Amino acid sequence: MSVIKLTDKNYDEVVLKSDKKVLIDFYATWCGPCKMVSPIVDEISEENPQFVVCKVNVDEEMELARQFGIMSIPTLVVMNDGKLVKKEVGYRPKNEILEMLK
Repeated sequence: MSVIKLTDKNYDEVVLKSDKKVLIDFYATWCGPCKMVSPIVDEISEENPQFVVCKVNVDEEMELARQFGIMSIPTLVVMNDGKLVKKEVGYRPKNEILEMLK
């Protein structure tokens, strides 16, 4: 499954109505650690169809970033049944991101 570009417009449909756990990567194109996390998130998306994987560009989706209280990037968020269950700030290796989804 490919990564979904999450926006204010598709948030309800993609996240709140999902019957799967949702991983959201909050990033910016100018952020060095975000560039390190991005390919890992892409891999997780391709290898794990049991999850919905999304990315949010904080420069384009400031309101969505504000709603999640994003102060630093990258920030990884796991949602389940429309509720935030985990939130981690900073670079994480693949095994730690997968652990967040358990």
